[in-house]
Amino acid sequence: MHITVKDKRRVGNLASFNDKIPVAITIAGSDSGGGAGIQADLKTFAALRVHGTTALTCITAQNTYSVTAVECLKPEIVREQIKQVAEDMGIDAGKTGMLYAKEVIAAVAEEVSRHGFPLVVDPVMVAKSGALLLKPDAEEALRKNLFPVAFAVTPNRFEAEKLTGRRINSVDDAKKAAEEIYAMGPQAVVIKGGHLNINDKSIDVLYYKGQHTVFSAPRLDVKTTHGTGCSFSAAITAFLARGEDLPSAVKLAKEFITEAIKFGLNIGKGVGPVNPMARLYKESEKYAVLRSVKEAKDILESAQHVAKIAPEVGINVAMALPYAEGVNDVAAIPGRLMRTFDKVKAASCPEFGASSHLARYLLEIMKYDREKRAAINIKYSEEALAALREMGLKSSSYDRREEPEEIKQIEGMTIPWGVRQAIAKVGGAPDVIYHRGDLGKEPMIVIFGKDAATLARIAVEISRKVN
Repeated sequence: MHITVKDKRRVGNLASFNDKIPVAITIAGSDSGGGAGIQADLKTFAALRVHGTTALTCITAQNTYSVTAVECLKPEIVREQIKQVAEDMGIDAGKTGMLYAKEVIAAVAEEVSRHGFPLVVDPVMVAKSGALLLKPDAEEALRKNLFPVAFAVTPNRFEAEKLTGRRINSVDDAKKAAEEIYAMGPQAVVIKGGHLNINDKSIDVLYYKGQHTVFSAPRLDVKTTHGTGCSFSAAITAFLARGEDLPSAVKLAKEFITEAIKFGLNIGKGVGPVNPMARLYKESEKYAVLRSVKEAKDILESAQHVAKIAPEVGINVAMALPYAEGVNDVAAIPGRLMRTFDKVKAASCPEFGASSHLARYLLEIMKYDREKRAAINIKYSEEALAALREMGLKSSSYDRREEPEEIKQIEGMTIPWGVRQAIAKVGGAPDVIYHRGDLGKEPMIVIFGKDAATLARIAVEISRKVN
């Protein structure tokens, strides 16, 4: 009988800080490339505010495209790691990854039963490179020993096919496979849909308490999926440790892993790793972004002659979070900085979501150059363009009169279209994009850079040259 997290905290003898900091354990192998295994699990636990502990099973020599060596620990050592963590800190939830041998599986099953924490079993069988991560004679031990003590089992399509002997080509196939794996003993089964392409969607199927739940997300056309299964099962484990019920844990884990894949790390010669820290980096940067925009505002307000380069609509300066996805991830000045004699004055302090205009520029250009996280708009003039070129900034442009009618009909699409046109002209993301206006549209120059304060200084320098 499994003990819930709340029951465990009520009867357990946990240290007082565990009332606030959940503890999760990953029982898995080490990936020397840092993209999967315990490395991915620990990053995921940390990103989701859970203290991560480990019971190392195997050491692998691997990178983004191959596994060249495997050395496994004795079952007694694996068992002792679990025991020591459980007896000292308590374990709110755990997960398994690479177990490799039937002896290790038996030891893990016994220790999990002894301590009674909810266990998520990721039945790791084969690496993306094709290397075997589970001995053929260990598959039966996985079914007979570990599944019956598991809270949830999370096979991908190919693992589910191997476990059930049936082909999975549809959601209905996944539902049937989930029921068959459920009959092997776990309380729940999640068939992961990363390898199941249905209408350009990534579909996961949960079977729990006699019901199927389908989770869907857009399929991402990226090559940063190494460690997806590890991080997904670790995220489910983390949310369970935090007290979420299983359907909520799977839903939240699905959102988390989609973000980690979308902002994965383009490193290595093979399949790049997912980025479990993307969400954490995004949150941690909010203060720094607001501070940079505030500094930019102060620089512009204190400088003489900046009014000379202010458009009729005013100047705005914006900066995006590292993994910005929408307007609300970009900070700017509400109401912009408007001309007051030969200076400019802000209407308010920086806020996120304050400028859809510059946000659309940044969200599009960051698809091509993630370092260009800040933007400032100034009045169009040939003198300003010449000064920017003298400073060594690469410029490009687009002609609003050439905008296709179908683009004009869609709200907010003109700027992304214009950015793509400007990028195509110079074969990369420029430092400056300008247009000469159109009917009812004021000509404009937009400058891009790493941070808002630096762009404000550039704008002040341009105002001196133009003046």
